[in-house]
Amino acid sequence: MVSGILAALAAILIGYAISIYNRLVRLRNTSQSAWSDIDVQVKKRYDLVPNLVETVKGYAGHERGLLERLTEARGAGMKASGPAQTAQAENMFRDTLKSLFAVAEAYPDLKANQNFMQLQAQLKDLEDGIESARRYYNAVVRDFNTAVEQFPSNLIASRFQFGKRDFFELETPHAERKPVPVNF
Repeated sequence: MVSGILAALAAILIGYAISIYNRLVRLRNTSQSAWSDIDVQVKKRYDLVPNLVETVKGYAGHERGLLERLTEARGAGMKASGPAQTAQAENMFRDTLKSLFAVAEAYPDLKANQNFMQLQAQLKDLEDGIESARRYYNAVVRDFNTAVEQFPSNLIASRFQFGKRDFFELETPHAERKPVPVNF
């Protein structure tokens, strides 16, 4: 009788441990998938940059330094891996892109150019997609990190080496809220 109860308890505990392990695996895989979604969106945006640079070159050729910085920022972003490096590259890219659009405001012909308007609309759509993917990724990472730290799942997580994941955060949230300086 006692051995039957002990066997039932052991089966329940093993089942619970398996359930926790499977949840951790699911959350880890979901976070990897969510990161992949961000990566795809960012790469699409980087693919638009050469077209944008070529369009702007014809109107604002003397802004060569800005166009070079945009190209460098794109290159850094394409080489980045993982949330921390990508966030750093994204900040640099976003700042440079904001400067480019601020400069474009000074060129009415450029602002009215159909190619520029289409590229700007595509970039806006991609920015919205990246923001949405980033929020989803961070939500999944929050759930995963919580599961890794909470008892009793932390016992399973440490036993099977499930480590916390990095959030995809802005490095300088205050800088994001400041207007972009434009010098002519």
